[in-house]
Amino acid sequence: MAKTALVTGASGFTGSNLARKLAACGYSVRALVRRSSRLDALQGAAVEVVYGDLADETLPDGLMRGVDVVYNIAAMYRHEGAASDFYDVNARAVERLLCAALDAGVSRFVHCSTVGVLGNIENPPANETAPYRPGDWYQKSKLEGEKIVLAFGQQHGLPVSVVRPAAIYGPGDTRFLKLFKGIDRGLFVILGSGEVYYHYVYIDDLVQGFLLAGEKEAAVGEVFIIAGEQYVTINQLTAMIAEALGRPTPRLHIPLAPVMLAARVCRAMCKPLGIEPPLYPRRLDFFRKHRAFDITKARTVLGYHPMVDLRTGLRQTADWYRAHNYL
Repeated sequence: MAKTALVTGASGFTGSNLARKLAACGYSVRALVRRSSRLDALQGAAVEVVYGDLADETLPDGLMRGVDVVYNIAAMYRHEGAASDFYDVNARAVERLLCAALDAGVSRFVHCSTVGVLGNIENPPANETAPYRPGDWYQKSKLEGEKIVLAFGQQHGLPVSVVRPAAIYGPGDTRFLKLFKGIDRGLFVILGSGEVYYHYVYIDDLVQGFLLAGEKEAAVGEVFIIAGEQYVTINQLTAMIAEALGRPTPRLHIPLAPVMLAARVCRAMCKPLGIEPPLYPRRLDFFRKHRAFDITKARTVLGYHPMVDLRTGLRQTADWYRAHNYL
């Protein structure tokens, strides 16, 4: 009999790719999505859609019934809101899911965290033993969720694992569209020196990491960084994207400090008005915080091996943007 997997946040880029892969691997897949979510990414997929919002105090009836493994992918991310907005979904809801999973006899619980809990990497590359240094409400709330999962697993005997993805990209994602579009149009400006490290993970490689974390016995109680084979500087990354697009490499640099000041002013002005600021400090982390990671633990414990090199992944992403008239 096929195992049943529950995927939260299944309408998003990561969740939908994971749900599709699980179905292709023979799992019976239950996809938790909000009623306001678009389901384009799940169209045609062999999944059972259940509507619910992790920010609510109660979970949908029967959500965990018959579930063997939970992949908690849902998160509050692209938002500059109050701390409570992030903690409601990224921490408090996680505990409700864990309790429901325990009551239903779920055999594995895999939680999606983020490498962002490590903040700026002072001595790159960092591994899973690096100190926590979250820099904003999103990262702090994800750290709280990660701690809740690990503590719950120890206290109640629920087999849990935590996956910390690097920056997720690939065909179907639009998070980095502005970066590609700016380079494609010759308008992209590098803030600061451009010598800050950045680390991507291609979506198919990340899905591989999640599946391994949900299936390997050695993964229980452990945290894994899942990233690509290669990290690069912003200068190198923008040159590679330009190459994938057939465009000139961005050369223009401007100081970061005045833009950061503008971001802080913008946030301060928008907050009393209840307006989402178009520019805020977290959006500038790309230019100022090192993101470079060591995936040795995932390799040795999970048998994880990134299959898509950065140049290939960037080219495939650029091709998808073009095919869908984003560029």
